[in-house]
Amino acid sequence: MTKAYVITGDIIGFTGIPAKKRKKLLADSSALLVSWTGDPAYASIFRGDSFQLLFKDIGTALQRSIQLRCWFKKHSEWAGTMLDARMVIGAGKISYYGKSVLDSDGEAFHLSGRAFDKLEADENLKIITSDSGKNEQLHLILSLAEDIMGNWTVNQAEVIYLLLEGKTQQQMADELNIGQSAVNNRIKLAKWKQIEKMNRYIETLIKS
Repeated sequence: MTKAYVITGDIIGFTGIPAKKRKKLLADSSALLVSWTGDPAYASIFRGDSFQLLFKDIGTALQRSIQLRCWFKKHSEWAGTMLDARMVIGAGKISYYGKSVLDSDGEAFHLSGRAFDKLEADENLKIITSDSGKNEQLHLILSLAEDIMGNWTVNQAEVIYLLLEGKTQQQMADELNIGQSAVNNRIKLAKWKQIEKMNRYIETLIKS
């Protein structure tokens, strides 16, 4: 059995989007998820607004989870309603790989799916492992981080999304048609340095 990180989630605000735009958002999101995993079998959108992805590295899973929240947030103005995502990363063993993540099975899937079904109203990102001690620490860290990430504006989400794509500040400025100083300001207001520190700590905690 191999260890992996399974993300189970859904889109907040999805039902408030007009039908034609829902279809386009799902198509674009599906293409994005597959581009991230590198294999269509490792990413799937199901039941309309639900999705599941599989990664083999916690750093990548965490980065993509944050980026996915930004992806939906930055579509809010286009959709006509505020979007976000709720997600649970399950860290554990994979018993077997099926034709898709929906056909696969193992501890990581069980942890992710069960925890997702029990998410509290104020929980939009959770990481669950088989270690209850680590889970308590992760819950506390992510609860505090939610006060930051949950309040990101559309403009801040756009910048953080591109930052996680590896873009430089000047590249982001050119793409968004704003000044480099505006990009820098959005990064600071999003308190990205604190989130970056959190990511590094979580990686160390889970790998220890």
